[in-house]
Amino acid sequence: MVQTDISAKQEWQGGWTLVIAASLGFSFFSVMLASTGLFIGPLGEEFGWSRTLLSSGPSIATVMTAILGPFLGMLIDRFGTRRVALPGLVLTTASISCFALLDGSQAQWIALWVIFGIVSVSIKSTPWTTAVVGVFQKSRGLALGLTLSGTAVAQSVVPPLGNFLISEFGWRGGFVWLGMGWGSITLLVCLLFFFDVRARATRQRKADERAGRGPVEAAEAPVPTGLSIAQAWRDSALWRLGIANFLVMLLTMGLVVHLFPILTEAGVDRTTAAWLVGLSGIAGIVGKLVTGVLLDRFPPNWVGGLTLGAAALAFALLLDGIRSPTLIIVALVVNGYAAGTKTHITGFLTAGYAGMKNFGAIYGLMSSLMAFAAGMGPMLGGLIYDSFGDYRYFLIAGTVGCALGGLLILSMPAYPEWEKAEQNSASA
Repeated sequence: MVQTDISAKQEWQGGWTLVIAASLGFSFFSVMLASTGLFIGPLGEEFGWSRTLLSSGPSIATVMTAILGPFLGMLIDRFGTRRVALPGLVLTTASISCFALLDGSQAQWIALWVIFGIVSVSIKSTPWTTAVVGVFQKSRGLALGLTLSGTAVAQSVVPPLGNFLISEFGWRGGFVWLGMGWGSITLLVCLLFFFDVRARATRQRKADERAGRGPVEAAEAPVPTGLSIAQAWRDSALWRLGIANFLVMLLTMGLVVHLFPILTEAGVDRTTAAWLVGLSGIAGIVGKLVTGVLLDRFPPNWVGGLTLGAAALAFALLLDGIRSPTLIIVALVVNGYAAGTKTHITGFLTAGYAGMKNFGAIYGLMSSLMAFAAGMGPMLGGLIYDSFGDYRYFLIAGTVGCALGGLLILSMPAYPEWEKAEQNSASA
């Protein structure tokens, strides 16, 4: 771990460039997924492909990243985030650009998404989160919030940018410009500024050697403290976090995908429904930043539990017999706010309860749970609708499930005292 006696101001003075690089890196992970809808029309017209095939790509990539997530975490724990993320940026840039080579083969389309899922796992939330939580302690919540806002920025910028690129350069040029353009800028920024604790220690040691300082004076890489993998599997707090995380992600992602038809079936016209859905996105950005500040100042299990549990209110307010125009807006703001914090809260609490010794592997598993839940949630919502003819039982399940998830987070014990453990091991 890094020193615990530095202030939040000192953390930001030494780490603000890391946060910018990590946020930009995480935004690149979302570029392809945020732009998929833009290519459905052009590809469908040119190759005659079905919407089912065209929309299958993100699901394929999600499955691949979910399967590979824990293994990525182990690589990060072994080699550090910089050595994993930088090659990942190069490979992901090439992978996105290769979509310009599509020739109408459905097998080629599926294969390209499998390859994208395999290489892009290296730039999902795990490396960026691991680097930031390793450098920041006093202001960890806000730093994580800004880092994870990268994906929200991509989701806001990519649709108009991608539409412009496709209009000007065609769909093939669109893939190349999104891949090479965004990817090259991201790679340059990360080359210059993306240094985690391990990379910073290595860079400082080389500087000390050039300055002629001896091994006693030279900086040594800090030894991270925390749970072993075996201890993590037995830790009740992490089990509660994982179950709560899966439940809330499953239900809220189902709501995100089915929100538009839920609104239109409630009598909201399509134009108004589209604006209301956009309101949820804005609330998500606010949620990341506000939750970050709260996590740094108040008990994190209370902040996390109340924030995720609040999503239950959104489901309840959308139920037939309860909802009204005003309550629908309240529900969308609450859901957007809570939905924007799940990854943030999970990363923060994992660092607190598991420590940094095996953070990559442990958080990698947590992120895989999130990915599986995100993929299953929309299917769950559709299955309930097809079975009962409306969304009532899905909304009831969301109310109960999110409330349970919030209670599980609230029930988590106090943080282990990793700093004291580090001091004891140092004096032993």
